Amino acid sequence: MVGRACENVVRQTDTDRLDGELWALGSVTTPMSRLYSKLRPLLFRLPPETTHRLAHTGLAALQRTPLLRAVTDYYTVTDERLETELFGHEFPNPVGVAAGFDKNARLPPALAALGFGFVEVGGVTAEPQSGNPQPRLFRLPADRALINRMGLNNDGAATVGDRLFEFDVDVPVGVNIAKSEHVPPATAPADYRESYEQVTAGDFFVVNVSCPNSQGFAELQTRESLVDILTELRDAGAAPLLVKLSPELPAPAVDDVLSLVTEFDLEGVVATNTTTERPSSLASSNRAEEGGLSGEPIEARATEMVRYVARRVDAPVIGVGGVSTAADAYRKLRAGARLVQLYTAFVYRGPAIAREINRGLLDLLERDGFDSVEAAIGVDA
Repeated sequence: MVGRACENVVRQTDTDRLDGELWALGSVTTPMSRLYSKLRPLLFRLPPETTHRLAHTGLAALQRTPLLRAVTDYYTVTDERLETELFGHEFPNPVGVAAGFDKNARLPPALAALGFGFVEVGGVTAEPQSGNPQPRLFRLPADRALINRMGLNNDGAATVGDRLFEFDVDVPVGVNIAKSEHVPPATAPADYRESYEQVTAGDFFVVNVSCPNSQGFAELQTRESLVDILTELRDAGAAPLLVKLSPELPAPAVDDVLSLVTEFDLEGVVATNTTTERPSSLASSNRAEEGGLSGEPIEARATEMVRYVARRVDAPVIGVGGVSTAADAYRKLRAGARLVQLYTAFVYRGPAIAREINRGLLDLLERDGFDSVEAAIGVDA
């Protein structure tokens, strides 16, 4: 256990700095955002996983009440300029929840009610996993970032698959599929297939070979390993099938993966996962913790990866990494992303974030003379 328990508690000075910087940016546009800005210092005094469980409990409870309809009406931005069709499904807007927030597919209806245009659940593995020892999730408030080394804790693909069959969700739900911890790389293809065959109720499927917090994933990112995994999944009928890239891959390795996107006619690419690298700009006390860094510090690099991928493949790109504002989402769309995802900004900006980003996107589209999100995709690629 690398971290100390006391490092889970955010210092008041860090919280004050966050309030002074983030909310001064003009990103608060709703009463709920202002309320969350008042509650956040209290929530940040709790360990991150405790806060995460509280959020899950509240959202799960919401799903069981008639209030869900009222929440949907308040948070959802309905405008045909935001709509797009992809993977054979209608996406009401391009802003989605990244894998990791709802690992076990408990909350898709609630997340859709908060105004997100799609949800990616997981990562899921063939068998249930407890993940790495705690503490394993750390806030970096001065940097508006997180570091996690969760280790793919999840209820297992069979349980997740059952939940997906139970829900009637108004937005597409993707499933992130990862390798089980105990499975060696040589038998990984069969392990991925076993997971897929239990979650076929998903609307699209993301092959995760880039998790930085579990053993054995580095070996999966070679061309040979990916060929075996993708062959197994395609033989099982997996579609729409996307692959998630690591931001640490050098350009030749990225090109190898992208050649397989074409070779296997994959339906898309997710760019990118969290990073184990640490920018020198990080100021928070938890910056040295081991794990994957997410949030604002990786925004520029993730956007460049989106641009790099979009220039080299015709397959749609989902851009993830550092999306916190409408401007961040817009940069990724203009760089070539068809959709964007977020997780860390949800923690820092609260439940109104999808509404605010979508409203901001409409303002940016109007400013630049675009009649839809589709018209802006790739203009800077």
